[in-house]
Amino acid sequence: MSYPNAPDLQPSDYIVLGVANCFIKSDGEVLQVKVAEPIPSAALEAIFKLIPTSYELAYATALGDVLNPENTAQLPASIFGSEVQVCSEFFDRSIAAARTYKTRPEAQRFISIGDTYSDFNFSLEKKRILNAERIVTAEDNVKQHSHTHKVL
Repeated sequence: MSYPNAPDLQPSDYIVLGVANCFIKSDGEVLQVKVAEPIPSAALEAIFKLIPTSYELAYATALGDVLNPENTAQLPASIFGSEVQVCSEFFDRSIAAARTYKTRPEAQRFISIGDTYSDFNFSLEKKRILNAERIVTAEDNVKQHSHTHKVL
């Protein structure tokens, strides 16, 4: 099996999936949800340098073990459980993350295939709001110095 939109990848290619604690605003309330999402190599390396993260678990596996031929996620229930949701654009994000491990294979040394890791610097201080609306106002404009466009 190969991936039509990613001929450079094989089902045996390395990927890390994480369980992130995110939040959704609904009816004035903020609800916590757990989301399974691919972790790119740069993010994994940063997390292992003990920066605060919303990830509570990371699982290393092969790309073919989480993406089936119909381009849908197949997460192992024994690791992710039933309360974990799959992130949006899971297929495309998985392909992109797998490519990062091909270009930086040294990042694969953090977690062996089939293993999980959970000793992160876990923090929910900066909440990841999944459905936040960004409303741009005139106050958001950067004020330039009065001499910026003048020839002196």
